[in-house]
Amino acid sequence: MSIATAPDATTSAPTTHAGRWLVLKFGGTSVSKRERWDTIGRLADERASLEHARVLVVVSALSGVTNELQAIANGEDIAGRIAALIARHRAFCADELGIDPDAALGERLRALQALRDDPRAASRALDWQAEVLGQGELLSSSLGAAYLRAQGLDFGWCDAREWLDAVSLPNASEWAQRLSVNCRFEADAALRARFAAQPARLLLTQGFIARHGDGGTAILGRGGSDTSAAYFGALLGASRVEIWTDVPGMFSANPREVPDARLLTRLDYAEAQEIATTGAKVLHPRSIKPCRDVGVPMRILDTSRPQLPGTRIEGSVAAVPGVKAISRRNGIVLVSMESIGMWQQVGFLADVFERFKRHGLSVDLIGSSETNVTVSLDPSENLVSTDVLGRLSEDLAQVCRVKVIVPCAAITLVGRGMRSLLHKLSEVWEMFGRERVHLISQSSNDLNLTFVVDEAAADGMLHKLHAELIDSGAMPVYETQVFGPRWREINGSVRPRPAAWWRAPHERTRLLELARHGTPRYAYHLPTVIERARQLQAIAAVDRRYYAIKANSHPAILRALAAEGFGLECVSQGEVERVFDAVPGFDPARVLFTPSFAPIGEYETAFARGITVTVDNVELLRRWPGVFRGRALWLRIDLGHGDGHHAKVNTGGKASKFGLSAQRVEEFVEAARALDVRITGVHAHLGSGIDNSAHWKVVVDELAGFARRIGSVEVIDIGGGLPIAYSDDDEPFDLDAWATGLAAIKILHPAFKLAIEPGRFLVAEAGVLLTHATQVIEKDGVQRVGLDAGMNALIRPALYDAWHDIANLSQLDAACDVDFDVVGPICESSDVFGQRVKLPATTVPGDVMLVADAGAYGFCMSNAYNLRALPAEDVLE
Repeated sequence: MSIATAPDATTSAPTTHAGRWLVLKFGGTSVSKRERWDTIGRLADERASLEHARVLVVVSALSGVTNELQAIANGEDIAGRIAALIARHRAFCADELGIDPDAALGERLRALQALRDDPRAASRALDWQAEVLGQGELLSSSLGAAYLRAQGLDFGWCDAREWLDAVSLPNASEWAQRLSVNCRFEADAALRARFAAQPARLLLTQGFIARHGDGGTAILGRGGSDTSAAYFGALLGASRVEIWTDVPGMFSANPREVPDARLLTRLDYAEAQEIATTGAKVLHPRSIKPCRDVGVPMRILDTSRPQLPGTRIEGSVAAVPGVKAISRRNGIVLVSMESIGMWQQVGFLADVFERFKRHGLSVDLIGSSETNVTVSLDPSENLVSTDVLGRLSEDLAQVCRVKVIVPCAAITLVGRGMRSLLHKLSEVWEMFGRERVHLISQSSNDLNLTFVVDEAAADGMLHKLHAELIDSGAMPVYETQVFGPRWREINGSVRPRPAAWWRAPHERTRLLELARHGTPRYAYHLPTVIERARQLQAIAAVDRRYYAIKANSHPAILRALAAEGFGLECVSQGEVERVFDAVPGFDPARVLFTPSFAPIGEYETAFARGITVTVDNVELLRRWPGVFRGRALWLRIDLGHGDGHHAKVNTGGKASKFGLSAQRVEEFVEAARALDVRITGVHAHLGSGIDNSAHWKVVVDELAGFARRIGSVEVIDIGGGLPIAYSDDDEPFDLDAWATGLAAIKILHPAFKLAIEPGRFLVAEAGVLLTHATQVIEKDGVQRVGLDAGMNALIRPALYDAWHDIANLSQLDAACDVDFDVVGPICESSDVFGQRVKLPATTVPGDVMLVADAGAYGFCMSNAYNLRALPAEDVLE
């Protein structure tokens, strides 16, 4: 064992330090800048002082160095690359750290240079390659120790090869026994005592390297530094192992692909193992076993954001059922083997898998039937090439028909109790049902469920699947002991919701006064409606704005929006009559009639009034030619795809009743010309609550293509569907980005006017449903608050699984620290406004409860089911 001391250190008797060990590992990005080394020193010193512990710091090579060393080990420009590495490390010492490179690294640089002239270099012997690959960590740890001692810290240096002994596994190749080794981690008292006798309070060592049985260097393979830290933690019986990296921890999905992915703050070893194995790159899967077997907790922490909680991994975690993470692995190779002869044939699988072993291929997933076995090969564990697959196929063809399917992607759901969650995964199954699924595999330990699809089909799926897992309750993000902040919150890219108008003290007083006159009752805040209208009026790219009155047809709202210059869009004759009753003298040219399967008389009445009519099928023209002959109208087209926050608001595609199939547009145009019908507008509304900024460009581009072929179109109507933020997890719709996108669209299609017809965006946030708590009960550990309003008053939660914030208006300033299910008085199991709603523990019958963002599709969809009275309505000026 060698301990490096500061050049001016005075030799004295060794001093032992009491206390348990902490192991801190820092990766390449964490050791490649001076300020990061300052952080390493500060963290190590703080932990040693605050926890009365000794600290072992395990470091990787500087960023990019291992790649350079691998190129040298491959025989690529050995002399030139070694010279460049020597120059880089000398410059890093002198320019970045301000220390003497000769004093800090002289011996190490000479050792690296000697490898250039080593006789083994010509044959690239495996032991020489291991010596080369290990130089990065030896260099970084040496310069780091010198720098930290120069800062006055009590740091010693030790050679990891004095402590980590490589072991040979059965059937391991010569390459694996030298360049991808495992190590012993069963400690004995003598080893721990020897380690404790080191004189320095803080020690710095290397990841990635170990001692081979012949006394030379062995390499742990990629991710080896994580595993080294785990080995040291197990050997020392450390209080914990901390993996410091450039991300805050493990997430419920790859945050680069899913910005709403949540930090996983607590996992058990098995869950962490599955997440690491199925795609998370933040922690190497091999590093978990040593800590798990010895019972050493692990934490993943962010070097640049040490204040974050990170991910804690330990064995004492109480199980929380549910999906914790969803991941994607590309480059999956599937091998499908089919033969009638395999049925009840003893030894068939043994013969098959012997052939995989013969070609050095490790099988990952397995799916089987009576006549087919399909397996996946994970490229991270195999050296898969076309030649290898060709030879494997030739061998397998002797016993079965073989089909190789590439490239594929494996999408894996990880979490405790996957079998018990299947009933919550209906939307997930439906999403996969739209794609070609080659293989479904469920683990025997009930920890994961994997779908293998074509790689191209997996693009964009993770974001939607992650959202669906949350919406269905399969991913229990409300379990705050497991799920932390979203990635967008961590990186500061969240646009927070503005404070709700009803939280202002004077508005709260007005609402409480209204509630005294009886509930349930809706209250609409006209200033909010007008504010939203003016936001849309400010978007210059939009030429015509219609309010979809089906969202809320209260006369005061119609008058306010008409006064702001909005047209009014109706879907029934009743709505048309409401418009002219509420706004006498309203210009019929500002009314848009967009019915679906309405009686033909409604079309006749609309034409007679002089309002713009939209049709969506050719059968109308053929069945009632006299109604449409010589008319001008708009055509609603189904572009073959849709979107939205729920399947029931997706209004595009074959399953939707709305719109003329894009395949029949030419047929419609021919029928229209025969009747002298002039098509002056084309329209597509493909769903509601759409926050995909690319959606509208696709819609306009496709509609513009039809408009140009039709020849008479003046207006392109892109519908509505603008979302609002119903919860704190939602972001307000980015109107500025939307406006910028529409402006760019108008430049591409200058010949057409652009029309929109929003509903929810204008009125949802303006409305609240006031109700009184009727009962507060507990049943089998579930707290429930009953309201005098139910699904008859607001059906969105029952119909769409929609979320509405719920507040105790009587105790608005009280802490909301208890989970309640909020339910209504209707005799239906679906009469639930929300589950796990945070409310004051002191909530009692008689309190005024407020259901937020209920101004859209609230009263207009209410009914008298159970002979419950309809809610009252009030308008706040």
